[in-house]
Amino acid sequence: MNVLIPTAAASAGLMGGYKVARVTNVRALGGVALAAGGATAFAGWQKNAGTGTAAALTAVYLGAFGYSHALHKKIGPWPAVCAVTGATALASLAFGREKK
Repeated sequence: MNVLIPTAAASAGLMGGYKVARVTNVRALGGVALAAGGATAFAGWQKNAGTGTAAALTAVYLGAFGYSHALHKKIGPWPAVCAVTGATALASLAFGREKK
């Protein structure tokens, strides 16, 4: 599987989850989008790099989600979401590649 697929899924989960929660004003719907992106990314990372790496990258994904809540107080909500999404995407690109 191409490394871009789980990277895009993780990015869509973080950014899309925030957007859905903000537009609908229903945080649970944002959580559904976050979970869907994370599950799709996990499956891709697992196929590419194995279960251990997928679990570690999922921890990065969930940690980024949590950190965005603290970061938004310093830089604003969208900049915070963009920053943690970028960091998660970089981790995915670096570590979520197929084993050779």
